[in-house]
Amino acid sequence: MSITPTAAILVIGNEILSGRTHDTNVKYIAERLKNAGIQLLEVRIIPDNEDMIIDTVNTLRQRYVYVFTTGGIGATHDDITAASIAKAFDRPLIEHEGALAALIAHYQERLNDNRRRMAMMPANCGYIANPVSGAWGFYVENVYCLAGMPSVMQAMFNEVLPTLKGGVPFISQTITCDLLEGDIAHALAAIQTNHPCIDIGSYPFYRNPLDIGVSFVVQGQDNVDVLAAADAIRQMVVTFGGTFLNETLA
Repeated sequence: MSITPTAAILVIGNEILSGRTHDTNVKYIAERLKNAGIQLLEVRIIPDNEDMIIDTVNTLRQRYVYVFTTGGIGATHDDITAASIAKAFDRPLIEHEGALAALIAHYQERLNDNRRRMAMMPANCGYIANPVSGAWGFYVENVYCLAGMPSVMQAMFNEVLPTLKGGVPFISQTITCDLLEGDIAHALAAIQTNHPCIDIGSYPFYRNPLDIGVSFVVQGQDNVDVLAAADAIRQMVVTFGGTFLNETLA
């Protein structure tokens, strides 16, 4: 039986913690890791703080196969991810010739000292091409440093994903009904016990007094087991007199 690679995401940025910016990068990365058979086990959000970046990166990179950071590799004073990663790996921060060449090609006469900072990377790192804005990301060992801007992050991540060693893709089914979560909790727990290799999530919703119910998300890497668990949940809904609202397969 193959071992499923694990991953963590480290979101870096005061703007996320303040609520000013809504993060969409975690969802994008998580969905693609799932399809690649890589299990995302942890997400952390921290400020633009050197000590916290160093400590968190050093913790996560020892715990997981892959670590993805987003944010803090731009051209302003609070973009300190590159310097912090260099310190985490005890490497000097240097100007990467290839990254500088890419910046020159993209910005031409608009390249200034601030933008040139984006060519500063840990020594002996690998680079992540950026077809959107010309500023490269980089990776050191199992830590991949991506931009925070969603369009740029997505382009960088799409460059990285084919190079990762994945596993069996995760599949999922979502079953939504008009039952109340508290009424079926014991029955759902029994289904989970009967399918220990499957993750069953229960997500209640309340949109208005006439639109109340729960969605069950069944996820795993064994198609037969996922389908069996989903069928058991459907039977449970019928037994409790519920009505199915919609179902999705992903």
